[in-house]
Amino acid sequence: MPTWNSEGWIHTDVRDHRTPNYDIAPLFVNRWSPRAMTGKPLDEDEFMPLFEAARWAPSSYNNQPWRFLYATREDDHWNAYLDFLSAENKTWAKRAAVLVVILSKTTVDYNGEPSRTHSFDTGAAWQNLALEGARRRLVVHGIGGFDYERAAATLSIPAVYTIEAMAAIGIRGPAKSLPADLQEREEPSDRKSLDDIVNQGAFDSVSEEGDE
Repeated sequence: MPTWNSEGWIHTDVRDHRTPNYDIAPLFVNRWSPRAMTGKPLDEDEFMPLFEAARWAPSSYNNQPWRFLYATREDDHWNAYLDFLSAENKTWAKRAAVLVVILSKTTVDYNGEPSRTHSFDTGAAWQNLALEGARRRLVVHGIGGFDYERAAATLSIPAVYTIEAMAAIGIRGPAKSLPADLQEREEPSDRKSLDDIVNQGAFDSVSEEGDE
């Protein structure tokens, strides 16, 4: 069982909510998805390393299908990116420093055939990005609630790419900056047990919610 130490093996805002069962790198446990941000901008050299981390993700045939489009608070695309979001997500994402649209190429470069793993591979790149953000104590929050079709049209995304998600990156702010209902949710979430997600052999004995 992992132990805490004086340097904070697990961050203080995480350790009351998460306890890993095995000895793993603390970065995996420390990464979570706050919403509260300060609204202050980030310099390019503060957020571009997150994309650098994403660049080194593994992918089938080394196809690297991920693509990232972004807008910062200072550029002309900011309002368009913000307007892609649902009303609820706008209430907190408006304080981000960077908004990102995450794409994946649906075909394989070397033969043009459909890729079965483009979403899987791009998920690996996203995880790298999120973990690097956590290492730097930045907020990195993935977003699924937005207008995918509007984003595709506004950003002139070619048909061979699919939009996977958006993300907000920013400097951590106080929870009190959020609407009251979101303040209550501003804490790290726990995870299902290993028994619920890992099984040796066939699927039929994996525990599922609602199974008797």
